[in-house]
Amino acid sequence: MARNGIALGFFFTFLWCQVNCSENLNAEFTRQKILSDILGIADPTSTGNKTKYDSSIAPDFELNSHTLVQIKILIQNIYSVTETSMDYSLDIFLRQKWTDPRLQYGHLYQKEHLELDSKMMDKVWVPDTFFPNEKKASVHTVTVPNKMMHVYKNGTVLYSIRLSLTLSCSMQLHKYPMDVQRCPIILSSYAYTTENVMYEWEGANPLKLNYVEMPQFDASIDAELLKDCKNYGESTRPVDYDFACIKGFINLRRKVGYYIVQVFVPSILIVVLSWVSFWVDHDAVPARISLGVLTVLTMTTQSSGARQSLPQVSYVKAIDVWMSTCLMFVFAALIEYSYVNVVARRRHKSGPEKPIELQPLTGDSKCSTNGSGQCTKIPANDPKNASNIAARRIDKLSRWIFPVAFLIFNVIFWTYYMLSN
Repeated sequence: MARNGIALGFFFTFLWCQVNCSENLNAEFTRQKILSDILGIADPTSTGNKTKYDSSIAPDFELNSHTLVQIKILIQNIYSVTETSMDYSLDIFLRQKWTDPRLQYGHLYQKEHLELDSKMMDKVWVPDTFFPNEKKASVHTVTVPNKMMHVYKNGTVLYSIRLSLTLSCSMQLHKYPMDVQRCPIILSSYAYTTENVMYEWEGANPLKLNYVEMPQFDASIDAELLKDCKNYGESTRPVDYDFACIKGFINLRRKVGYYIVQVFVPSILIVVLSWVSFWVDHDAVPARISLGVLTVLTMTTQSSGARQSLPQVSYVKAIDVWMSTCLMFVFAALIEYSYVNVVARRRHKSGPEKPIELQPLTGDSKCSTNGSGQCTKIPANDPKNASNIAARRIDKLSRWIFPVAFLIFNVIFWTYYMLSN
């Protein structure tokens, strides 16, 4: 019994020491003191030497190994895609995570993580990440700098920052406006080579896109690791070294609805309008000339307006093929009337035209009344009558040839550009 009593006393004494010692340890190492201890900040309430933390040196610099930085990006908004300048603008939350063994505090304090103020973040080493394809960038500072840093007890550092970026995107406009653009987001280390810093995507979906309703594009995300980044950054960087780099892509599929309403349907109506001249008599010269010239000028104006927002590239785009073909159809309708007019005025070279005599009608004659009500005999083999018949025959053939040819062009055009993406 005495032995059991002694053992029980030791047990309760041990529990009491564990509770009180833990409370004293937590009381002694507060959050402020922990940060002061691991960052080497002078604390007037305590004495002793502080840990020498140097934020200018990478975590594993002395270990001859690289620091692995995990990247995650949340795309908050894509608010501008400009073809003329070949760039796009977006708001992102850039999240970087790495492990710094010098910041471990698990042996001193059991809090899972410590939150650092923006003024204290400058005392912690962060990767020198930059965007090689960036044209313009800014950090959001309303109402305070939009930065966040958490330090975990095992030394892991989580660093998040909100950025507005304008990134270059080499767009391929061969199929415009049925195109799909693959625009990159490139992150690289400016000074550290792969011997000191390496990047990798964090998790299965490192690039995330919030629901964004864009008027001209549907956006989707995919990511891949880019190993060789020698060509990014300033030309003064050593080309004999590999710099840490990672790349992700935003796929922008252009919505065709706007162009169907504003470009394709009006141009189709203009082409159809040019065919109306085939039903107008070839003798109505002012009507057919005016209709042909009007459709050609209208088609030229619309073609210029459709290309106004595009860069002056050297290759042929889908919109160029469409506009050029429509212009060719309306111009061909105008040329068709010129040919019809020439055929209608054609004369045989047998000699001057003989005067028309007033004779009784026979079976092989046609009758034309003059102002006096008399019937004028027109021979069936009269050259002028044969030319008019040939001219009308050309107009009748054009009523079928032009629509069928335009329909074939539409089938080929839409099949190729819509199904080849």
